[in-house]
Amino acid sequence: MQKVKLIITKKAAICRFFFTFFLMKKNTLSYDEIKSKAQSYCAYQERCHMEVENKLRSYSTSKEEIDNIIYELIKNNYLNETRFAQAFSRGKFKFKNWGKMRIKMELEKRKVSKKNIELGMNEINEEDYKKKLDELFQKCINKFQKYDKQQMKKKIFDYLNYRGWEYDKIFNKLNEL
Repeated sequence: MQKVKLIITKKAAICRFFFTFFLMKKNTLSYDEIKSKAQSYCAYQERCHMEVENKLRSYSTSKEEIDNIIYELIKNNYLNETRFAQAFSRGKFKFKNWGKMRIKMELEKRKVSKKNIELGMNEINEEDYKKKLDELFQKCINKFQKYDKQQMKKKIFDYLNYRGWEYDKIFNKLNEL
């Protein structure tokens, strides 16, 4: 029993040593290096302010430095919340088949301003929105054909509701069945 306890204690000490010296990185980056990393991070794809702030926090920088870097990113046009909201809305609608409710909810979760959310929502063409709903509805009908009518309607509703399509539009399509 004594030997087992000693082995466990040695393992714990080795783990603590490894964690302390290899995983706990001290802030060895200068202000300019962090700013350069933030510029690269923003240049790769559109980001919202919250994402950039979280990334900068991971470098263990002070709140003042984070604010200064974000200010410089905005000033140099690396960071633009309007551009982010527009790109986010277009991308999630086209590639993820999200409806307006889900897109709006996700933008709110990222603390994007209401004005920018509206500008993002305006990126979605109403005709394309209706066509996408029709395509998804038809896809769901084909996918859930094996179920009886009531189960099929529930599955279609759940599928479209999860993706953030408006209730009234879903019910109108379901009533056409």
